[in-house]
Amino acid sequence: MKLKIGVYNVQWMRDLFDSQGNPKTTGEDGERSRKLAEVVEAMDPDFLGIVEGPNTLVDKSKTASLQLEAWIQEFIPNKNLKAMHGFPSPGQQELCALYNPEKIKVLFTPETKEGKRFDEAFLVDTLNRLIKEQYKHYRPPLELSILGLDNTFLTRVIIAHTKSKGIFDMVDYARFEQISQRDRLKLFAECMSIRDRCDEYLEKGQQVIVMGDINDGFELDFYENRFSKSAVELLLGDTWYPEYILRSVLPKPKLNSYGWTPNSSRFKDRITGDQVNVLIDHILASQGLKVLGGKVWNPYLEKDDDLIQSIKKQLIQGSDHFPILTEIEF
Repeated sequence: MKLKIGVYNVQWMRDLFDSQGNPKTTGEDGERSRKLAEVVEAMDPDFLGIVEGPNTLVDKSKTASLQLEAWIQEFIPNKNLKAMHGFPSPGQQELCALYNPEKIKVLFTPETKEGKRFDEAFLVDTLNRLIKEQYKHYRPPLELSILGLDNTFLTRVIIAHTKSKGIFDMVDYARFEQISQRDRLKLFAECMSIRDRCDEYLEKGQQVIVMGDINDGFELDFYENRFSKSAVELLLGDTWYPEYILRSVLPKPKLNSYGWTPNSSRFKDRITGDQVNVLIDHILASQGLKVLGGKVWNPYLEKDDDLIQSIKKQLIQGSDHFPILTEIEF
């Protein structure tokens, strides 16, 4: 069986719903929903990780997944897609998933042992100095299991939106440096926690896919060189255990004068003011999974892909990220 599996940071989807959790259908928000819907429809995924999904309402009357399903019914009524969410985020921008119930079953299967739950604090040594620090995921990663319709286990999936490296406060240079290092260590800690969970799955003989907005790439900047590691490489695994290393579904990114290629987003350099292309959205798969190819749906790069070009405006205006889609054979 072949499954189309993707991930999409849909950029503050909570703005596309009213205070009662109903999809907005008019104005700029309604128009952006239509653009996002056209992208999802064109991707035609069997499983799609959603980053920055709608918020679970405070009174729990409408969860993130119920809002997503209402959104699908409103904007893609011809698609039979179900939604799933996990531990609600203490802040905003939930992690969710959409899937085709005619092809697969998806279960929320979090680790429930005390001290290992993704919604609890954890200890990790980020600096290799034999001292563990306490951290907590701001957005608890979403742990799912994908099953066939006959209940055959296919793979585990972890959807993540890890710590942003951005600094949005007015600071002097010394404070900027301090916050930059703090944020990077938090990012490392979150990815080390996720990687530990991957090892638990792999040791049981289960396959795993990690996807989401990791806010990091492969040895891309000054701080990664300073700490001799990057968050994504922590997720990939330990070279001393090569059989457990995850692999990206995308080709190795290349650096040019505009940043990185392929790229899934871009940011404004606060020093130069330049727009820099970055690859911070990822799908990483364990070696027991047969990956048949992967692509960032970036219309600026995929000029020969007629399907991507047919929704170029929707991709550019729907979100500040481009989705990633891969095909995996089980």
